[in-house]
Amino acid sequence: MRHEHSTDAASTILTGPQIDDGGDAEGAASMNWIYPVSAEIEEDASVLGGKGSGLVLLHRLGLPVPPAFIISTEACRAFLRDGRFPAGLDAELAAAVAALEAGAGRRLGSFERPLVVSVRSGGSVSMPGMMHTILDLGLTTATTAALAAETGDTRFALDSRLRFLSSFATAVFGLEPERLETAARGAAARDKGSAEADLADAIEGVTTVIRERAGEPVPDDAIRQLEMAIRAVFSSWHTPRARTYRELHGISHELGTAVIVQAMVFGNRDDHSGTGVAFSRNPNTGERVPFGEVMFGRQGEDVVSGRSMTEPLSRLAEREPAVWASLTAALDRIEQHYRDSCYVEFTFESGRLWILQLRPGRFVGRAAVRVAVDLVDESTIDRAEALLRVSPRYLHYIRTPRIATADGVDIFTRGLGACPGVAAGAVATTADQAVRMSAHGSVILVRPYTSPADMHGLAAAAGVVTARGGPTSHAAVVARAMGKPAVVGVTDLMVDVTGARVHAGGRSLPEGSVITIDGSGGEVVVGNARLADTATDPYLHRLLAWADEFSGGDPDADEPDRLAAAHAVLRTGQ
Repeated sequence: MRHEHSTDAASTILTGPQIDDGGDAEGAASMNWIYPVSAEIEEDASVLGGKGSGLVLLHRLGLPVPPAFIISTEACRAFLRDGRFPAGLDAELAAAVAALEAGAGRRLGSFERPLVVSVRSGGSVSMPGMMHTILDLGLTTATTAALAAETGDTRFALDSRLRFLSSFATAVFGLEPERLETAARGAAARDKGSAEADLADAIEGVTTVIRERAGEPVPDDAIRQLEMAIRAVFSSWHTPRARTYRELHGISHELGTAVIVQAMVFGNRDDHSGTGVAFSRNPNTGERVPFGEVMFGRQGEDVVSGRSMTEPLSRLAEREPAVWASLTAALDRIEQHYRDSCYVEFTFESGRLWILQLRPGRFVGRAAVRVAVDLVDESTIDRAEALLRVSPRYLHYIRTPRIATADGVDIFTRGLGACPGVAAGAVATTADQAVRMSAHGSVILVRPYTSPADMHGLAAAAGVVTARGGPTSHAAVVARAMGKPAVVGVTDLMVDVTGARVHAGGRSLPEGSVITIDGSGGEVVVGNARLADTATDPYLHRLLAWADEFSGGDPDADEPDRLAAAHAVLRTGQ
């Protein structure tokens, strides 16, 4: 066994220094394909991917990041071109794993203090949920037992093993998550026992389904797991949903994705652990209040997938005030760097915060206008920069309509407004139906939750409604990026795909029924609803006044034209 770090914090699975370079910059210079996550790394997102570049920035800002290394987009392009790892990658991977082991104070596949990692995609341009992620990799039969012995918590170790098997089988073997979830629930229900016994039964059930459907088991060797996971993440660049997303957003198919291999921190470790996502400001309104979701005792995929109900981010302040204080301080630090709103994904393990991803907020519409104006008031940017940060096309949607609910409208159900706006259309219960029905008129996609496999349906629909998930779930994030109204977390909604109906509040609507949704208030209304007048936005009024000052334009002109005239002056320097 290689020498391993000691720790004075036995309750935390990830040990070693809080900020660890995962290898020195001099050693990295000899690598062609792999880079440690280190403050000294100079490559940009075109090589490291957006996620990897963000991890490097977190190091530079002195924020807590688990040790990691990045396999470059160049390696992905070579793999996709040749169908195999490029020459030298195997040797670099072995060296990178050794450095990661040293940084984490653990060893991959070891029967004592095993290292467990995540393997994530990270393109140079954000493509939320479009490519594969594998969590808890390295948990073989033996290392799961070792983790249980080390922590004294068999339930935690088995839960993590079950999560690994499911994510690996989905990403590597292409099995449907729903089939694996059904197998796990069915096996656990056969013999009502302790939580540990139920998890062991669930693992057996999932293992059986994997062997039957994939024709082979998940390897019980950690290094082999890692190699297969990297290949799967590279290959996910060309999945139909990823190609659809790139075509919708004008992203080149030639870029490829980086792969981030990072020591796991466990949001499912204990009662003082969890995971969440946070914006430094509200992405719907721009208000300077942290906004997001949190889940306690769970891992990150549970939040962003939208399969589970989350809690508002504010609950973190109540339950884990020290973690909340660390998170808000981190958001402030990142905002200072970007001079803009920001977004982070985080996990806290046994009361200790770790940041796993960051990026600028990238707000649109009303939220973008308010943030730009507020940043001027905060003396962070000047008026010229504020004007240039708001696209004239945002103003076409700035006067966000609302459903007029005071006139006794037929409200079918209510959820959480996740992306402002109103849309009306026929109910479609699957993504394929949404595409077919959209040829004949406007469609609203209604699902239990959405996944990347629903991308074509989201593109075809005018809006989306989901029974599960919160304001930062997959459905919400994708709808926001597309500027489409979304209502999520409709807790009484049931979607019967077989019967082609949706149910809520004791009522039922057949597929094809027209509904109207309000992405601000969360209402779902039967039929075409009347819209309420929209009040003038004071932040927009101020922004357009600045635009007229720069351009000498006409205050009576259309709002997008006034902003575009100011852009033209500012960009030409006149």
